[in-house]
Amino acid sequence: MIIGMCLRVVIVDDHARFRAQATELLKLERFTVVGDADTGRGGIELSRRLAPDVVLLDVGLPDANGFDLVNDVHATGAAVVLTSSRASADYGRRILESGAEGFIAKAELSGEAIRSLLR
Repeated sequence: MIIGMCLRVVIVDDHARFRAQATELLKLERFTVVGDADTGRGGIELSRRLAPDVVLLDVGLPDANGFDLVNDVHATGAAVVLTSSRASADYGRRILESGAEGFIAKAELSGEAIRSLLR
């Protein structure tokens, strides 16, 4: 994956407002948001179908725990960046142990933050 290029993203979060705000923010920072889902199952299906470079995956979804979905998303070929309204310290080692490329608190989301995790 070439970090300077326009990365293709799927956003998986159960809050429609966050999905819309993240989409606008990432578009301004030269990402292409190819889809979004409000459930883990929907996010995995979108990732299989759309083959994004990265999935922005909420930790707390109505049908699944984001930590438990990392391997399924990786199986689609996408990198995984976990996100939450809580701070990374609240999750301890779970972020590292999940196998995700990293974690970004929702309040700190930016294109540069995502790119720095994928380097």
